[in-house]
Amino acid sequence: MGSSSDRVAVLVLFLSSASNVFGSNVCTSRGVTTCQQCLAVHPSCAWCSQEEFGVGGSGLSRCDVKENLLKEGCSSAALEFPSSTLTVLKDVPLSDKASGAADDVTQVRPQKLQMKLRPGDSKVFTVTVKQVEDYPVDLYYLMDLSYSMKDDLDRLVTLGNKLAETMGKTTSKLRMGFGAFVDKTSMPYMYTYPPQAIPNPCFDIGDQCMAQFGYRHVLPLTEQVSRFTEEVKKQKVSRNRDAPEGGFDAVIQAVVCKDKIGWRPDASHLLVLTTDAKTHTALDARIAGIVQPNDGQCYLDDNNVFNKSAVLDYPSLALITDKMSENNINLIFAVTSYVVPLYKEYSQIMPGTTVGMLSDDSGNVIQLIEDAYAKIRSKVELELLGVPDELNLSFNATCLNGEIIPGLKSCSGLKIGDTVSFSVEAQLRGCPKEKSRTFTLKPLGFKDSLEVRVDFACGCDCEAKAVPDSVVCSGGNGTYECGVCQCHQGRLGPRCECSLEDSSSSDDSNCVPKSGGPMCSGRGDCLCGQCSCHANDFGQVWGKYCECDDFNCLRFKGVLCSDKGKCSCGFCQCDAGWQGESCNCSTRTDTCMSGIGLLCSGRGNCECGVCQCTQTGAYGDTCEKCPTCPDSCTIKKECVECQHFKRGQYTTDDSCSRICKTEIQVVGELASHGEHAVNCSYKDENDCIVHFQYYEDTSGKSILYVVKEPECPEGPNILVVLLAVAGAILLLGLVGLLIWKLLITIHDRKEFAKFEEERAKAKWDTANNPLYVGATSTFTNVAYQSN
Repeated sequence: MGSSSDRVAVLVLFLSSASNVFGSNVCTSRGVTTCQQCLAVHPSCAWCSQEEFGVGGSGLSRCDVKENLLKEGCSSAALEFPSSTLTVLKDVPLSDKASGAADDVTQVRPQKLQMKLRPGDSKVFTVTVKQVEDYPVDLYYLMDLSYSMKDDLDRLVTLGNKLAETMGKTTSKLRMGFGAFVDKTSMPYMYTYPPQAIPNPCFDIGDQCMAQFGYRHVLPLTEQVSRFTEEVKKQKVSRNRDAPEGGFDAVIQAVVCKDKIGWRPDASHLLVLTTDAKTHTALDARIAGIVQPNDGQCYLDDNNVFNKSAVLDYPSLALITDKMSENNINLIFAVTSYVVPLYKEYSQIMPGTTVGMLSDDSGNVIQLIEDAYAKIRSKVELELLGVPDELNLSFNATCLNGEIIPGLKSCSGLKIGDTVSFSVEAQLRGCPKEKSRTFTLKPLGFKDSLEVRVDFACGCDCEAKAVPDSVVCSGGNGTYECGVCQCHQGRLGPRCECSLEDSSSSDDSNCVPKSGGPMCSGRGDCLCGQCSCHANDFGQVWGKYCECDDFNCLRFKGVLCSDKGKCSCGFCQCDAGWQGESCNCSTRTDTCMSGIGLLCSGRGNCECGVCQCTQTGAYGDTCEKCPTCPDSCTIKKECVECQHFKRGQYTTDDSCSRICKTEIQVVGELASHGEHAVNCSYKDENDCIVHFQYYEDTSGKSILYVVKEPECPEGPNILVVLLAVAGAILLLGLVGLLIWKLLITIHDRKEFAKFEEERAKAKWDTANNPLYVGATSTFTNVAYQSN
């Protein structure tokens, strides 16, 4: 986005060329008659106060773009063209650590600006905020001492040193104080009958209690933790009649009695309210006949007791919020589960407050305070004090990793030492009665702030040189101011030369925009050759031919320009932050920001400040509900990857800090957190199984518990593999031999059995050889002769 001056320069060039082409522009088409009216038309308009300029029927308009006026012969000395400026008056660098004198610690830069703005123009400046390390902390513990908090008081006695030790991890400059409250000391809030109930409201239940009181300041803020424990040991519970308590009476006194409490101007201020009950609010005291509104003043007497308890009504939430902002107090509601929903509702409308669930005996109060303080320090939110109604401010936040988030004036998910910045565009929509105003811009709960003085350039320097009854105006018939005559009643004309009595003889052709058209657009009379527009109950009518008005523009739900702009000659000029023909479309996007830091949860488009869900199944104000979309395990998987393992898609595109705002805690193994926890597992890029748990408590705080080491499969043992293979081969060989041996044995046994069977069947004599075969051939020796 270009700067405001760049945009104005481009517009000036455009209007200048438009004047040459079409003969008119936004400056010349309004028919303005004074310098102040001209400057209010548009930041590009200038006025020529030169006496002879445009006189004598030349048709030149004194209200035009600066370049056109100079081109037409207006001298630069007679040119009224105030420009918007921005000057930095004080710009001390941000501190790195809260060391040395407290006044030297700077958390907001710059510290003082001066702007000069003309109507319709704007200037952009940047505010940088840094939460320095080891910043001093004032912690005031405000405790409900009604009878139901008896066990909580006993537990608090043992927690003083531990609380100081825990907070000491955050700051080395801790101071602690203590105060207590019950309720108003009047009927029907307290026991007044029988008379012995006044000094001891617990007499009927056989116990000893302290007399009821509204609010008592016990211990001013001190660095001596032992004194905190000593004073708590001295306390006793009291008892009141009704269930709600007077906690807000105590809160407002603890906030505004700065000297009594001992709030340091150079410290973070934590006010911890612990109770197990509801608290009375404004107008509740009418039942006791108390109708005087709480005025937000300090009323602690010499005994540090609130002495207007039975005189002033309970304070309103708005009054408490204003006083907290004025004194830079962060309020922590440490309340039991029964009333957590109620105090969450209070927190929604009271900036600078947080809610934590207190156990039945306040045993977890230290962890609760630590978490609440961490939550407070993890967020920077700007608040505006004393901004004029005519000044419109729009914001763009640059949080972690330099990512710009339009429409936001807060950053969350921060760590101590992180630096964030906010681009602020200031646009003047109209002219206040004052010539200048000063407003303050500061982070919630911070001492440091930015003071901005705005000078309204709504008038012209030539107005101071006005000459009443000037001879230039036909011998004293008007006031000569900025080159034109402001005629007396009954006189008209550029030099007041025409009298209304003589207007019937004037030429009416100058009052008709085009041949055959109505005179003065039907909304005025032609007097002395110029249109005198009729008064209208709906608004103002103006223009050379009475062609313009401020009431004939588009409406939205019956409201002209949606009450977010001004109607000018048939068109809506929208205020900063609004657009559209009827200015009904917001340019804000923070209303579309979901809890995970994505516009419309990444499932839709932000149109006119409202989410239009585009993903099938998504619904809700920020498209956060989607039964068919990935579950919480799938969504948080990428956050575990980028926050714990520093890898994954969110790390690649540098969106981890914006999307993943859930706190991560690394654990050895996952513990059980009841129904509010979801156990998840997934396989990472190394085929390792990562186990984590997504937990969200009733206060809305969410935590990711991640098992430190993923479960990874072990690699193969080479020696074992070789031995296993060799053993397998040997085993297979032995098995093969055994099988072969078995088969041979079976075969041999079969053959032997067959042999035995054949032998058993033989039927021959054992004296003869059954194998002998006799000769079958006879040979005769012919040579043989017997004797």
